[in-house]
Amino acid sequence: MSTFKGLLLEETDGKVTSSIQDIDEARLPEGDVTVAVKYSTVNFKDGMVINGIGRLVRDYPHVPGIDFSGVVEASDNPDYRPGDEVILTGWRVGEVHWGGHAQKARVKADWLVPVPAGLDLKRAMAVGTAGFTAMLAIMTLEEHGLTPEKEGEVLVTGGSGGVGSVATSILSNLGYRVAASTGRQESHAYLKDLGATTIVDRAELEEAPKGPLGRERWSGAIDNVGGPTLHTVLATLKYWGTCAAVGNAGSFKLETTVLPFLLRGINLCGIDSATCPKERRIRAWDRIAKDLPLDKLDALTETASLADLPDLAGKILKGQLRGRTVIDVNS
Repeated sequence: MSTFKGLLLEETDGKVTSSIQDIDEARLPEGDVTVAVKYSTVNFKDGMVINGIGRLVRDYPHVPGIDFSGVVEASDNPDYRPGDEVILTGWRVGEVHWGGHAQKARVKADWLVPVPAGLDLKRAMAVGTAGFTAMLAIMTLEEHGLTPEKEGEVLVTGGSGGVGSVATSILSNLGYRVAASTGRQESHAYLKDLGATTIVDRAELEEAPKGPLGRERWSGAIDNVGGPTLHTVLATLKYWGTCAAVGNAGSFKLETTVLPFLLRGINLCGIDSATCPKERRIRAWDRIAKDLPLDKLDALTETASLADLPDLAGKILKGQLRGRTVIDVNS
């Protein structure tokens, strides 16, 4: 039986350690499609898993990586044949199931989607879970009536992160005026280059309005932060505005009032990319290939190797990674 390289997590006395190992192919989990992984990424949840935070993994040894792109090597499912290029995001791969931080993966066929025309395997992972989530959020805003013609700006909190960077790029390309928030002065030029028309200081959003309703500011919003920031966003949405909540980088708690909902008719929509139905997944990926400018995607992307993952996992938890980091599992 052949082996493949991967980042293997092991637990001893409650302490999680990681190392690059040669893994026997016989150890791959059950599944009807085996994929030769080409690229993966590093996401906030990967940082938690690699550092043993949150008890997201219950069974060790474990291969992390919540997304990957690659080529089908073997398939027992008629929907996929050897040579097909595929993407996987979500379905608790990298948590409950072995993930993409390795040169091979075995998964259920239903979890895969084909790489859309216009994207290659590397760019598919430059998008990854973060960009896929960003597009789901944009689609949700559109389904609740947001159009580029609406007066006002669309707010993107956590603007320089993975979701925020892709969301800013796509929204700008679609003709929206984007207000991107960040707490880092050095990210201002970066966000402007992605298409942001306004930069909002993160601290401004952390301070709640004096009353339950603030001044109307945003025609729509994508929030990566949660907590007090999300409260401020809801209190300052314009009439009938919608906020798509995609993350809790600041806090998972939300203390707010019902008044923005009752008096301005706003909407708060949660985005769960992990279990998104396949038809909507494919539609989102097709939209990404059409609406995300590749030059902007390339500009916000860096490439690293499996050996870099432990360091990157620590940095992403501290908010020290900007844009997207693609992992070339064969480098």
